[in-house]
Amino acid sequence: MTTLTLLHPGTMGAAIAAQAVAAGHEVLWVPESRSETTRSRARKAGAVACGSLAEALARSTVVLSVCPPQAAEDVAATVASHDFAGVYVDANAVSPQRMQRIAEKICPGSAIVDGAIFGPPPGDDRSARLHLAGDPAAVALVEALFPGTSVHVRRTGDDIGSASALKMAFASYQKAARTLAGVAHALADAHGVGEQLTAEAEIMVSGILSDPQYLPSVAARAWRWAPEMEEVADALRGAGLPADLAQATARVMGRWEQDKDKDHLPVAVTLSHLRG
Repeated sequence: MTTLTLLHPGTMGAAIAAQAVAAGHEVLWVPESRSETTRSRARKAGAVACGSLAEALARSTVVLSVCPPQAAEDVAATVASHDFAGVYVDANAVSPQRMQRIAEKICPGSAIVDGAIFGPPPGDDRSARLHLAGDPAAVALVEALFPGTSVHVRRTGDDIGSASALKMAFASYQKAARTLAGVAHALADAHGVGEQLTAEAEIMVSGILSDPQYLPSVAARAWRWAPEMEEVADALRGAGLPADLAQATARVMGRWEQDKDKDHLPVAVTLSHLRG
């Protein structure tokens, strides 16, 4: 049995903790200053309440941080102030740079594991993927917390920041795409063509992120699409909607200007031009 401390059990953190408990491990948490909703989640997960963070850390081999990304460094610094000597897992949606600062400057443990969670809170018929990067021995210790559970561990590599980079890459599409969908539907609704937009979308191929081979054809047409996005921005402003995403898309497409009509370039070359 491994004992771990869960920092601030939100919906995702508590669900992951419950999977560790189901696998036979002990999960500790500190209820001080936490809401009744949080306390209820922790009890349901099977976490054991401790009187102080110092007590929980002294008993734990692993610390799991699942908190809002803007709080990740402060949470890590609090753990570091207690001279925690175990494995610290930062499973927050933070940039690789922030993750490296936590590992190299804050040093909240003797070993730092970079974590990234994908999927819904695990449990019942739902599973989540936990990508881990860092020292292989530390990663193996964390992986051993979840055998046969709804948390499926994936090893991303040895480099701190690689799991966070994967999360950021996925989120850059997932979150932006949903926001773009909201803007698109708001524009269509403003002109009474919402049903027609939905009908057109149903005809489109949906596997955009899973098939990067199509990207050279996008780059080859970006010289035409960028001005179209400027027109989209104008239409959005006319409907009283934010035009920022459309304008940003046009600027990104400008980096592909050199790829005009070159729809057979290797994907790697197409991607490299975005870094210009």
